[in-house]
Amino acid sequence: MRLFHRDTPAKSALIDRRSFLIGAGAAFATGLSPRGAEAFERAEGLFGASCLKRDGSFGCAIFTDRGEIVSTVSLPDRGHDVAFDPTSGRAVVFARRPRTFAVVFDPTSGETVKTLTSPEGRHYFGHGFFSPDGRLLYATEHDYDAAKGLVAVYDVAAGYRRIGEFDAHGMDTHEALLMPDGETIVIANGGIETHPDYGRQMLNIPTMEPSIVFIDRRTGDLIDKQLLPQHLHKLSLHHMAIDAKKRVWFGGQYQGAASDSPPLVGFAEAGRPLTLNEFRPADLASLSNYIGSVAVSRDGERIAVSSPVGGTVMILDAATGRKLQRLRLTDGCGLAPDDDGFLATSGRGAMLRLEEDDRPTTSDLEWDNHILAL
Repeated sequence: MRLFHRDTPAKSALIDRRSFLIGAGAAFATGLSPRGAEAFERAEGLFGASCLKRDGSFGCAIFTDRGEIVSTVSLPDRGHDVAFDPTSGRAVVFARRPRTFAVVFDPTSGETVKTLTSPEGRHYFGHGFFSPDGRLLYATEHDYDAAKGLVAVYDVAAGYRRIGEFDAHGMDTHEALLMPDGETIVIANGGIETHPDYGRQMLNIPTMEPSIVFIDRRTGDLIDKQLLPQHLHKLSLHHMAIDAKKRVWFGGQYQGAASDSPPLVGFAEAGRPLTLNEFRPADLASLSNYIGSVAVSRDGERIAVSSPVGGTVMILDAATGRKLQRLRLTDGCGLAPDDDGFLATSGRGAMLRLEEDDRPTTSDLEWDNHILAL
């Protein structure tokens, strides 16, 4: 069985391996299996991603930049993205829509700490993040009868109790990130209406309204909502990354004719119109009208985008939007910063360090859409 990336982190703060071992991740010193401890000691970076196991079951794996598995946690169904809290050392993997679970787990051992369930009439959209102090967990949700997107708020100290929700000011509320100010949430609303009764069927293509929304993380107050031009209303916006200038780069998944060539990548800034990036025709064509993941380098100066449909990964200069590198990765979708470059994974078990001459590492695990750099 192979994972197909057709729907396509919240990005947590990056921490180095020694800080993780000394601080919240001290449990790695005692909590890992001998094999996991050896892999951890050799690692320069740690990552988390949902996956499909060899036996056909679903899980989430913590692994090194070398592709060595540190731990895995079992999931009841297909997962999507992962959130990590450096304060507690806990991670959360969210279900792929329209599933209703999120699993809190210990990344050192793969032990499940708690399984969350979305309220009746809601499902998760696969993404979430923690507040800077680790006290709150935020998750994107869908009120499917009302066709309304939400950002749900969970109290970590109270056993991850759901304590409220904010209007996402759109539908198909997919990824949400915390801006560098620690006070603003940016949301990618894909604009597509779906309902579990109809599976993953898209119900409103003629009237789609994708948007990038900024809200206050404490009050939920709307700060800004930005729409694409009307002629691009079929360009669903799902994934984002924030560069060194605090610009929110986004990638689109076009629901119009395959023969169209809409711009697929751009950036948003609160209070300013959306800016769309220009590509050379051959580069744009290689993305096949679909961006599956967006990531930013650790210095915030390069953006990586992937297209599992086109089998393409591309790196851009964040300052100019110019293409720096384009390479082939069949069914490649997952992206995360790695040292001075990026790590990429595919639904066929490949892992590749971009901007290097390394050959892909292969795994028994088939990687899902996203990678989180711990």
